[in-house]
Amino acid sequence: MQIFLYLCTEICENCKMIAQSDIKNFFFLGIGGIGMSALARYFHHEGYPVSGYDRTPSALTKELEDEGIKVCFRDAQNMLKGIGLSANHTLVIRTPAVPEDSVLYSYFRAEGYSIIKRAEVLGLVTKQKKALCVAGTHGKTTTSTMLAHLLNKGQGDEVQCTKGVNAFLGGISMNYGTNLLLDKESEYVVVEADEYDRSFHHLRPYISVVTAVDPDHLDIYGTAEAYRESFAHYTSLITHALVMKHGIALQPRLQPGVKCYTYGVVENQQSANSYPSFYADHIRIEDGQIYFDFHTPDSVIADMQLGVPVWVNIENAVAALAVAWLVQTDEEQLKERLASFKGVLRRFNIHVNTAKVAYIDDYAHHPQEIATSIDSIRKLFPERPLIGVFQPHLYTRTRDFADGFASVLSTLDEVVLLPIYPAREEPIEGVNSEMLMALITNPHKTIVQKPELTEFLQKRVNEANEPVVILTVGAGDIDRLVPEITEKLKG
Repeated sequence: MQIFLYLCTEICENCKMIAQSDIKNFFFLGIGGIGMSALARYFHHEGYPVSGYDRTPSALTKELEDEGIKVCFRDAQNMLKGIGLSANHTLVIRTPAVPEDSVLYSYFRAEGYSIIKRAEVLGLVTKQKKALCVAGTHGKTTTSTMLAHLLNKGQGDEVQCTKGVNAFLGGISMNYGTNLLLDKESEYVVVEADEYDRSFHHLRPYISVVTAVDPDHLDIYGTAEAYRESFAHYTSLITHALVMKHGIALQPRLQPGVKCYTYGVVENQQSANSYPSFYADHIRIEDGQIYFDFHTPDSVIADMQLGVPVWVNIENAVAALAVAWLVQTDEEQLKERLASFKGVLRRFNIHVNTAKVAYIDDYAHHPQEIATSIDSIRKLFPERPLIGVFQPHLYTRTRDFADGFASVLSTLDEVVLLPIYPAREEPIEGVNSEMLMALITNPHKTIVQKPELTEFLQKRVNEANEPVVILTVGAGDIDRLVPEITEKLKG
């Protein structure tokens, strides 16, 4: 309740159009987004009527509805009938993913509703608590969810933690089945720091991780230099410590007194002065599990077991462990909690693993992320051919990174493309999956329509003369096919 009262007071101070005592309900424009849904759940948890709009139904909107949150799926004013909204008593929270020419957004502006961005609300949260933020092009969701698990008191978990944490996550934690953790007694809040639309500039991190600054969202930033400059500005907002990946192309702009640490993975012996501040070494796979030694600036925790045995998670774990160590979490507790981490929904989830086929689904939607997924699979299943299914996300991203996508997809044994998922964008002439297909050098490639994908994959598995791996990747709606694909391939 303390956070809630602070938020309401600060929100009202920011928007200047509504008094705290007058807030009766909240409406979310884009409620089906993972970050928006966490905030919606938060205000609903505080006992306020919450409703919202999203373009299409999803598993997440179904969960919100099951929790008692009303969701409409048509961008039309008459969809608001019966919800009980009024300009004097309703706060509208929006995401930039909803276009400004949206019917509902235009209506709320014309009628004088108080409207605030999701990022601004998160920014207010980070001013009230010690915010442990995770920023970067890749790995934000897994790292932040892992950090939250390391600090959480362990509801539904055998391994207890004395710190406790609040968390607004960018994915569904497999340990807790939610993207929101609340602990009114904790002084910490874990937040995924999203760089889209410069949203993370609203945050005030106590400690922040920066995982990567590979250019993305060029529809917003225009150039790679502007993208990296945005991260440099973000580092100037940190109040206590920065933990950045060793070797990334970032020149931090830290306030006086803010400490800078690096993190990474050391697979080969190197000179002592080139080691990161926090690192993993002595990495080994035993009985299908990954173990490593975790080095801090003044200690070593040996034989750490990675709860989700995926190679890329070693690096994510080092970052999360570094922040947890900096807030003085007990080392033995870190070891126990890491081993019990179950992962994040749509972050390298292995749904089928039989002698005939392994099926993995991942949220990867940037060339480097796809390359990382492929590399992890090659390490896990080195002898099996890999069939990759990619649903491009956004016309602008496909256009801006076409060569990168083509290069990494060409490393697959077989490439399957779905049509581009447009999300918030209108089509761009000449930008489509056919354009991307022409750039892929691998001769084993095809375009499949989404309704035909499951049968296509089952046929490919049945035709194969050896065990295969199937990987589905993308940030669009390809995840809605995962249960169907899983069921078919298990059979």
